[in-house]
Amino acid sequence: MAEAPVFTAEQILGLLPHRYPFLLIDRVLELTDDKVVALKNVTWNEPYFAGHFPGAPVMPGVLQVEAMAQAGGVLASRSVQFDAAKQVMLFMAIDNVKFRKMVTPGDQLRIEVVPLRKGKIFKMKGEITVDGVVVSSAEFLAGLADRSKVGA
Repeated sequence: MAEAPVFTAEQILGLLPHRYPFLLIDRVLELTDDKVVALKNVTWNEPYFAGHFPGAPVMPGVLQVEAMAQAGGVLASRSVQFDAAKQVMLFMAIDNVKFRKMVTPGDQLRIEVVPLRKGKIFKMKGEITVDGVVVSSAEFLAGLADRSKVGA
């Protein structure tokens, strides 16, 4: 039985500025002050599979890191006063990135992000698993920015 979402895709659209084809989380299953768990269903019709790689489709690692960051944005929005109409969360640094297994069509990414430091600048740690096996992990910094100053 599927877990009931805390946030549906429609609610995520109200929180994050990302849109197709760059919105990389489909739902949020768990959200507390200390953790977010999100899902991404990887399908054959993802636009990047046409070129990465024809005949042997693999989800780019950089998009896995982006999925962690988007889940982290959901987590950070709970921790500070955040107005999605006026602010965006932007990457500032990425560290300790590891890709351990390929992600291919049909996989369901379980994305877990925890805060290491909270504030105007967040430090977070993310991990993605598929069927309980770690496929990638990273630490990253993200900060709030005024939406009017980034043209978003």
